[in-house]
Amino acid sequence: MKGGLIILCGLAALLVIAGLASISARASQAEDDPGAVYVLTNQTANSVLVLARAADGTLSFSGNFATGGAGAGSGVDPLGSQGSLVLGVGHQRLFAVNAGSNDVSVLAVDGSNLELLDRASSGGLMPVSVAVHENLVYVVNAGGTPNIQGFFVEPSSGHLAPIPASSQALPGGTSASPGQIGISPDGASDDGALQLITGTVPDTQKANCWVAATKNNRYAYVTNTGSGTISSYLISPDGSLRLLNATAVVTGPGTAPIDFALSNDSQFLFVRLGTKGTVAGFRVESDGSLTPVGSTKGVPAGAQGVAAR
Repeated sequence: MKGGLIILCGLAALLVIAGLASISARASQAEDDPGAVYVLTNQTANSVLVLARAADGTLSFSGNFATGGAGAGSGVDPLGSQGSLVLGVGHQRLFAVNAGSNDVSVLAVDGSNLELLDRASSGGLMPVSVAVHENLVYVVNAGGTPNIQGFFVEPSSGHLAPIPASSQALPGGTSASPGQIGISPDGASDDGALQLITGTVPDTQKANCWVAATKNNRYAYVTNTGSGTISSYLISPDGSLRLLNATAVVTGPGTAPIDFALSNDSQFLFVRLGTKGTVAGFRVESDGSLTPVGSTKGVPAGAQGVAAR
């Protein structure tokens, strides 16, 4: 842990669940405004697929935009990470790692169109995850001797400027295996100390890692890649967790649900099925249950990273 940053998937997941700012609960039963889902192809010529989202949560292919860098796509979970593609404040910027060319790209979001604004060295080898807080960006590199590197984002141009002396090696040296980087909700967290609220709460499923929490800080979801399921958890006002439904969604044996993301107001959850080349969508109901709204094909093998608005 360094300067308010939480490294590794498990610790980052705890921070996300415990620290999300509370907002008012779902205000009405009206359908969500249209938005988009973004998928990082992670191919040799890396790019971002844009899937337009209708008000009912259904998706349709809209475009494919180059990041300018190279991915490292191979297998179901090539980067072993969460957060390889993230939206910035106001959903005006999209940040993507290029694991094959050791750099990170920033793209402007204009409706269903993306424009490459800048691309900068990640400060290490094989960047796998990026975190954003206002104009502050941190990247974690998983190759060689894993490390983190910080950047400032120039607000008008989107230019990425490395923060002097921000590069830090991770504990464990070459044996470190980072899966995610996160910035504390307040962007500081003083000494970065953590307090355990709830111990391990098993979901009885296999290979669970990817975590997402609703913005009203009431429900959390976990993909179980080995079981082909998604589990749901209830978050109490004090931050404690309890299992709500071990199999809130059954995507099927061998489907390998991997990355997922919630829409801006948490009314929809979108999941990449690693062996199917699809993104499946689910409506988040008021009781935390998930209702299928359809799926979209066309995601290439080796993709990694999902963001949504």
